[in-house]
Amino acid sequence: MHSPLDSYLYDHAGEMPPVLEWLESETLKQAGHHSKMLAGPALGRFLIEFSKLVAPQKILEIGTFTGYSAICLAQGLTSDGVLDALEKDERHANLINESIEKAGLKSKIKIHFGDAKELIPQMNKEYDIVFIDANKREYCSYYNLAFELVKPGGYILADNVLWYGKVAETTPPNDAQTQEILRFNEMVKNDRRVSGFILPLRDGLYIIRKL
Repeated sequence: MHSPLDSYLYDHAGEMPPVLEWLESETLKQAGHHSKMLAGPALGRFLIEFSKLVAPQKILEIGTFTGYSAICLAQGLTSDGVLDALEKDERHANLINESIEKAGLKSKIKIHFGDAKELIPQMNKEYDIVFIDANKREYCSYYNLAFELVKPGGYILADNVLWYGKVAETTPPNDAQTQEILRFNEMVKNDRRVSGFILPLRDGLYIIRKL
């Protein structure tokens, strides 16, 4: 159930690729309560516009779930652009492939199944945008592994960095996910190789620019 503010944001997110409504419905059917991991229209619209603004040739997505955010980010790719999507869980492989085909992006989005920590060093490319939205316990590792693959002036986007508001609690929970997000946010804040800010959209999106 969305809050009134969430519903308002969704209603004013603007036109989305038609396949995404279908994908949201299918994700709910197949993933049940895990469907909350879907980016959704508000964040999705931002990713579309951000990608179009940057006009990237190469995007690396760390954690694609059922492909929603990959389809959004791919909207801004150059004519020869490619998005490499890394996903550990193969349970939704058929849905990911079907959604990409329905979106007409089969030649633009390449899916790589496996552990991102093992796959990232194998990419051997320079990326204009890296989007991190995978295991919250590994955010610092993903950032450090992917950093050298980002072009100077390129961007790293990290989702869920407000972690349901837990990061701002007087005594944050001691679970591994919350503690890693706290470490990640502090690490980026103190990294002199980048500039950035946290956009309080949905569950918080860290927008990081490599200097």
